[in-house]
Amino acid sequence: MDTDTREAARHFAAKLRFETDPSDVKAAMDAAERFVLVDTRGEAAWRQGRAEGAIHLPTADIERRAAELIPADLPVVVYCWGPGCNGSTRAALAFSLLGYEVREMIGGFEYWAREGLPVVDDEGPATRPADPLTAPLGAIVCDC
Repeated sequence: MDTDTREAARHFAAKLRFETDPSDVKAAMDAAERFVLVDTRGEAAWRQGRAEGAIHLPTADIERRAAELIPADLPVVVYCWGPGCNGSTRAALAFSLLGYEVREMIGGFEYWAREGLPVVDDEGPATRPADPLTAPLGAIVCDC
């Protein structure tokens, strides 16, 4: 391998170490892997709908409240709105500065919901059908 391909391999390995996606998070939840899913959006967004099983900790509150809500040795997966928002990147940075093992769920809540994964709002379950542009119909994983 030449220098450029080694550098590319390091880059992509790091991405896979620090990022995940909605279907992988759901599979990890189903396998009872040890982590907490954190919705880092504000109160109005949380009430509107969130990934089932997530806890709510807005990015602005992470530094002040993370230790009271999440044990320091518990891995964290964060999400915000979607790919057009870097809120989850800011949240991941905040958790990492506090010493947490953290991964960012790319696609955010938008792709969680568009893939037909379980969503709840203040009224209860609100899951939508999978969008065939984001997920194979009738399957949880895309086998990629």
